[in-house]
Amino acid sequence: MLLAKVVGTVVSTQKEPKIEGLKFLLLEKINPGKMEGTGDYVVAMDGVGANAGEIVFYAAGSSSRMTAVTEGKPSDATITAIVDGIEINGEYVYHRETD
Repeated sequence: MLLAKVVGTVVSTQKEPKIEGLKFLLLEKINPGKMEGTGDYVVAMDGVGANAGEIVFYAAGSSSRMTAVTEGKPSDATITAIVDGIEINGEYVYHRETD
């Protein structure tokens, strides 16, 4: 799985019927040591209800089609989890803010 930050949405009104109703998010891959974006972007189907600003795990390639939301659908990237925290060498570098 790969780490990324949700930086936006992608809207498409004309699409393959198998992906009708799915939410597409724009992700920027991150360097977890610095919690900075790498400038490398990917569009992913949202399998977990992620929102802008959240750090997420996403699966790429054939693994992206192994979720309940994407099974049998043409997917190359799917958000599979929202990250609550990242610890490196015993120190938290990220902790999700919750309401």
